[in-house]
Amino acid sequence: MKVLYKPFGIVLGILAGLLSKKLFEAVWGVFDKEEPPKPTTLEATWPKVLGAAAVQGVTFKVTRAAVDRVGAKGWDHLFGVWPGDKHQEKSQAAEVVR
Repeated sequence: MKVLYKPFGIVLGILAGLLSKKLFEAVWGVFDKEEPPKPTTLEATWPKVLGAAAVQGVTFKVTRAAVDRVGAKGWDHLFGVWPGDKHQEKSQAAEVVR
């Protein structure tokens, strides 16, 4: 059943990308009335370019995580099989700290 989740996950990823683009446009509109600058725009300032990139990155990652989580919960509800890992693996860095 987990193999069948892959195509479902790909579709969810595409939907998450489309949704995050719309959310970013809405969030950026709160900060600035102009379009977000591209890094290659000559007149754009460093803070504005980096700020736009940071807001876009956070918006994308949070939207993707939310959509992935809803998809996994829905898959588990429909088929009774969790599509991902059941437990988070401990990192080697965490072992060194202890």
